[in-house]
Amino acid sequence: MYRRAFRAAFPATVPVLMGYLSIGIAFGLMLEAIGYNVIWAFFMSLTIYAGSGQYMGVELLSTGAALGSVAVLTLILNFRHLVYGLSMLEKFRGMGLRKLYMIFSLTDETYALLFSARVPERVDPHAYYFAIAVLDHGYWILGSVIGSVAGALISFDTTGIDFAMTALFIVIAVDQWKTYRSHLPALLGCGITVLSLVILRPDAMLIPALCVIIVALLLLRARLEGSRTEAEEEVV
Repeated sequence: MYRRAFRAAFPATVPVLMGYLSIGIAFGLMLEAIGYNVIWAFFMSLTIYAGSGQYMGVELLSTGAALGSVAVLTLILNFRHLVYGLSMLEKFRGMGLRKLYMIFSLTDETYALLFSARVPERVDPHAYYFAIAVLDHGYWILGSVIGSVAGALISFDTTGIDFAMTALFIVIAVDQWKTYRSHLPALLGCGITVLSLVILRPDAMLIPALCVIIVALLLLRARLEGSRTEAEEEVV
């Protein structure tokens, strides 16, 4: 069952493979540059597994930030994952203990794949979702380790390398824009975010913007799901 699921999931995860290798290597290089070796890179990617959170972690480690500050900043930065989890409740239902790993491994990129996943014939859906999550996690760990080892062997100037994460988000956004006929969620998210940025300070706009986006999407849920169903029927 799992062998078939992993074979089916791999082609779908190739874009994430390319992206995670790139940004994982960048993270490993940055971590090595502040004095933390490959062991740190491996276990941070294994247990934290949050790209933007780990990038921020490099800065916090380099400045010796207090544990309380780390906790608050991590919550703010990864608050969006609460939204991801709510929208995945039905897909994860009945997965047993695997659900715990699915919740842990729900990164931006994995969420994008799972949300739009079309399970191939003769493949168990839950095994397919699990395979996507495991593969993506493995890519991130591999990239982090490669970057850390490379950083230990070769001197790199890591200035600006953290833009790799932003670049990956842009690629995912463009792909989602092309995939779905309805662009309303993207336009809502962009508009509300810009409005929040104008009204509030840059360091205080994230949570209010996310809350407004959640409310807007919940109010428009029936319309959005109807559009998605029609698009899938056209594909079939």
